[in-house]
Amino acid sequence: VALAYSFMIIYRNVSTGNLVVKEPLNFWGGARVKSKDTKNSEPVYEPATGRVLCDMIPCGEEEVDQAIKSAHSAFLKWSKLAGMERARIMLEAARIIRERRSEIARLEVINNGKCITEAEVDIDVAWQCIEYFAGIAPTLAGNLHVYSFTYSGQEPLGVCVGIGAWNYPFQIAAWKSAPALACGNAMVFKPSPMTPVTAVILAEIYKEAGAPDGLFNVVQGAAETGTLLCHHPMVAKVSFTGSVPTGKKVMEMSAKGVKQVTLELGGKSPLIIFKDCELENAIKGALMANFLTQGEVCCNGTRVFVQREIMKPFVEEVVKKTKAISVGDPLLEGTRMGALISKPHMEKVLGFINQAKQQGAKVLCGGEPYVPSNPKLKGGYFLSPCVLDNCRDDMTCVKEEIFGPVMSVLPFDTEEEVVQRANNTTFGLASGVFTRDIARAHRVAENLQAGTCFINNYNVSPVEVPFGGYKMSGFGRENGMVTIEYYSQLKTVVVEMGDVECHF
Repeated sequence: VALAYSFMIIYRNVSTGNLVVKEPLNFWGGARVKSKDTKNSEPVYEPATGRVLCDMIPCGEEEVDQAIKSAHSAFLKWSKLAGMERARIMLEAARIIRERRSEIARLEVINNGKCITEAEVDIDVAWQCIEYFAGIAPTLAGNLHVYSFTYSGQEPLGVCVGIGAWNYPFQIAAWKSAPALACGNAMVFKPSPMTPVTAVILAEIYKEAGAPDGLFNVVQGAAETGTLLCHHPMVAKVSFTGSVPTGKKVMEMSAKGVKQVTLELGGKSPLIIFKDCELENAIKGALMANFLTQGEVCCNGTRVFVQREIMKPFVEEVVKKTKAISVGDPLLEGTRMGALISKPHMEKVLGFINQAKQQGAKVLCGGEPYVPSNPKLKGGYFLSPCVLDNCRDDMTCVKEEIFGPVMSVLPFDTEEEVVQRANNTTFGLASGVFTRDIARAHRVAENLQAGTCFINNYNVSPVEVPFGGYKMSGFGRENGMVTIEYYSQLKTVVVEMGDVECHF
């Protein structure tokens, strides 16, 4: 089976079943460039089968330097274009993504393991993001001030670096590149070494849409390549999505060059369900807050606080619906949960579940390796979704980010109590509350220490709405008008219309 995409061809070898990428995965200057460091190549696995998808060859110092210089040359051209011209190219890129939605989504599934229905939504979010910021690009005008003749305007930063995560490979590439390009910047993007494929597709689409050579470059690699990007003197800004420890290192490295930084890090978000909620919606919200993308979502509401009076019916129905989740081949339309990203990650999630049991938690369902009926998927990294009861705030499963399909349920009695417990975490990415009492909903949202609070829903993130965290979940925002501030710099010009006043 072949999936031909622009210059890249991915095919399934009939005899081995392996998927093979026939072109190098680095892209800059409008062309494919292969790293010279072939001896340090790393295999990339297909999560659903465990087979090798392709080899990822990391970029070294020479390749990173070439990519950044190529991006800088593109920036000099791109930043001089009128906002309307930038918008036209970005809108064309969005159109191409819409047209090729199915192909891109299938490649995302093959490389990431999530189910096809989610991947298609991710691709839609990507083109919507690019389209949204394309609409903003022509509006980036300056302001005239009252004092004498003074004006200010936003200018691009230059070459921006985006470092993506493996849970939303294509979508994150769009979230970071769209505002950067709208503001007149160029971007060098490094995807996760575990999901290197679809960011290259985005680079090709920008090129096909008419962007200057090198405007959006993709370099492959792991920590060493990321270090080279953060230290490079021609980089003006770094936007990182990933873990807290890595985010701290990115911030430290970028600080040496006084580069602007946006960090979107981990979370251990609370979902608070009051007894006066619409119970069916609260149950749906809890499922959406825990099991999207196999639980591999940073803003997931994995600490589910349920008011004691409704604890029993809530848990019974959540377990019933969790057991009914269809786990298996992520390319099938009926599948609702695909494979975790890798075998080591699956083992890590299982380790959290075992530790939870040792600390007194009760597994109500799931939490075990799952083997689909299709023999071709027997080597995949599947895990049955898990619900944990009898949890306490001091348990590891409640305190630490698991990043897997594991829901921890905890009872509470009063509003004051649950808000204090919800905020008792180093994270602050998201939160949620289900209640019919609108005054309580707003009151609780105001007091929760999180960048986003969902009321009577969860994991709804339209591109018009800013997304980002408090505390150790990071700073800066992605999406929404405010993102323009993180990809531009303000210049003020003061013009004297009369004689200079001199105090000397």
